[in-house]
Amino acid sequence: MKRCVLALILLTHICQAQEWQAEVMTGFASYNGDLSQRAFSPRSLRPAVALNMKYEFYYLVIRGGIAWAQLAGDDKFNKDVSYKSRNLSFRTNVWEASLCAELNLVEPDLFYAYPYLFGGVGVFKYDPYAFDNEGNKVKLHPLRTEGQGLPEYPDRKKYSLTQFNIPVGGGWKWRFNKKYDLAFEVGYRVLLTDYLDDVSKTYVSGTVLTNRVGPKAAEMANRAKPIPGSGAIPGPGEMRGNPGVKDSYFFSGIKLIMHINGRQE
Repeated sequence: MKRCVLALILLTHICQAQEWQAEVMTGFASYNGDLSQRAFSPRSLRPAVALNMKYEFYYLVIRGGIAWAQLAGDDKFNKDVSYKSRNLSFRTNVWEASLCAELNLVEPDLFYAYPYLFGGVGVFKYDPYAFDNEGNKVKLHPLRTEGQGLPEYPDRKKYSLTQFNIPVGGGWKWRFNKKYDLAFEVGYRVLLTDYLDDVSKTYVSGTVLTNRVGPKAAEMANRAKPIPGSGAIPGPGEMRGNPGVKDSYFFSGIKLIMHINGRQE
């Protein structure tokens, strides 16, 4: 009889801890890849927003949502003269959908502020572009700037603009009142592509690009300026990016969490 009573008490407590939540995040995004020399650069910060629906089950929270961010990278911000002379840049909007699990590291009902971790799976869509010598916006994916999909470069497949990612990170939540919480979150996106910035491997022949795609492809593929002190300009076969390291991006910001039916206490 005592065991039955204890089981009912535990079951009631667990049921009370289950609830639906909605949250909105405003903050910033940051890119890390072939056009950045540092893991984090304040110059690459761009706006980001996210909306999530969440279901809390005691220590565990399941969340699904969408996010948008701008990402950008530019060689002009690199200190190394060889990177600066490469003279490449990109921008893109990123649309992301994800399903993640949050783990509260302490019992939420006992603390007004506590840390949490999260991880999951996601899918995102992007479309990198840059500005040509006349200041016109040019989408980079159709130009095949590294020979992707061209018969002269059979080992270079055309990359997809829709990719999977792995969101991981953590944050800190504050109980504001029975209806709302605040949180600060830092999230890292592990990517399976090195073409977020349209840069990965080596330069290809400008003649091939001109003949196969057009002169704009050759212009946007190799925008290098002479390296000070040497006057050298990279040619076909020389390194344009670093294929050994995938690109990535970050989401960080302040989140307002609403307990849809009020906090269950």
